[in-house]
Amino acid sequence: MITVTDLHKHFGGFHAVDGASLTIEPGTITGLIGPNGAGKTTLFNVIAGLLKPTSGKVTMDGEDITGLPPHALFDKGLLRTFQIAHEFHSMTVRENLMMVPADQSGETLWNAWFHRGRIASEERALREKADEVLEFLTIAHLADEKAGNLSGGQKKLLELGRTMMVDAKIVFLDEVGAGVNRTLLNTIGDAIIRLNKERGYTFVVIEHDMDFIGRLCDPVICMAEGKVLAEGTLDEIKANEQVIEAYLGTGLKNKEMQA
Repeated sequence: MITVTDLHKHFGGFHAVDGASLTIEPGTITGLIGPNGAGKTTLFNVIAGLLKPTSGKVTMDGEDITGLPPHALFDKGLLRTFQIAHEFHSMTVRENLMMVPADQSGETLWNAWFHRGRIASEERALREKADEVLEFLTIAHLADEKAGNLSGGQKKLLELGRTMMVDAKIVFLDEVGAGVNRTLLNTIGDAIIRLNKERGYTFVVIEHDMDFIGRLCDPVICMAEGKVLAEGTLDEIKANEQVIEAYLGTGLKNKEMQA
């Protein structure tokens, strides 16, 4: 589905991504791990159009998408979430979801004046879809809560819900477990697995919690110093000498990759 070929992203003399190449197969939940500064988030940002690469190529289903802006990739079904959730804090949870689909009739003044019936019909359909998403994510009881009042884990569920409001094909999740308690992390994991198996979503997950990676992800890709270091099952990655050496500075070897 996604192929990255010899990708580079330089910030002056710093090579955040330094010749990374990898393939994300459709229907997989791929884990992306590596020490801090490995280039994982920068790689996400380049693929998702937030940063333009210095060189290299990204294709999606055989189409060159290198450097396309996020809204163009959104239309193609490529979505990205962030380590820190980006909710509209003064709007309700349901309203946050209803805002996601593009090209709504109510966005133009002409339709607001002359096509109110069409707008009302669209809003009813969006409300029904939003409520279905909230039910799927087991947070229907929060539909009318202001999004800014949610816990960190609930905000991550809301971000996942946004991907369900459109026809997502592949979703890049950046540290979905950051600041999330274990119970909610399990709920998020359950939702990701269901979306993958029941709706065919492809996921790529940056995460430091190896229990979470082990539960969800196969294959797992390890990056270090802007390059892809190894790929395989989590057990294969944990036994790889290059991976162990790359992680030594963060104590991964001694903590059995639990950091």
